[in-house]
Amino acid sequence: MRARATRRILRFLKIEKIIVDQFNRIYYESAVWTKTRWLGTPILKCPTDLWIYQEIIFEVKPDFVIECGTAYGGNALFFASLFDLIGKGEIVTIDVKDVKERPKHERITYLLGSSTSKEIVEQVRRLVSNKGTIMVILDSDHHKEHVLNELRIYGDLVTEASYLIVEDTNINGHPVYPDFGAGPMEAVEEFLKENKNFVVDASKEKFYLTFNPRGYLRRIN
Repeated sequence: MRARATRRILRFLKIEKIIVDQFNRIYYESAVWTKTRWLGTPILKCPTDLWIYQEIIFEVKPDFVIECGTAYGGNALFFASLFDLIGKGEIVTIDVKDVKERPKHERITYLLGSSTSKEIVEQVRRLVSNKGTIMVILDSDHHKEHVLNELRIYGDLVTEASYLIVEDTNINGHPVYPDFGAGPMEAVEEFLKENKNFVVDASKEKFYLTFNPRGYLRRIN
């Protein structure tokens, strides 16, 4: 009887995964997320992930967020807006491209350069020195080696009980964009093997639709 119930549960979970993966593919391939904006600025995110970010910000109340990958600045503005609401917080965001007309906000600092370069890393370390609670978001070059390098560099800056979030772990067939090659998901898997300070917080995938499966990493020590 118990074995039959177990098989039924496993069958349900398998069917559930197929449905969830298919919906994630449909949504991703629709490209509607590329038309997502925050206060008029392109943000290029999945709305359910933005809601999770809002919950994390309220829960952790970080003093400083480090973002690798700025694009149009929509995500930085989103975080600055949340910080305005809770009355604390700053964000430093890094990109190799200097995009004109990025939003200006007193809580946002833009850095131009590679997130893994010695010069940028030193600037970031100076900015976050003695800042209290620190959170990191990785959304720049999605190739495995670059993401893994970022994880090793910026993971050390994340404070206990805060988050190191790796975006777009869904690519390379997880379940979208299967031809990309080794990317963020593969970097996360390797990082977790060598670093026991972080665990995957699966509760942040509660809406099923996410661009960051296994990408919400919580620092436990």
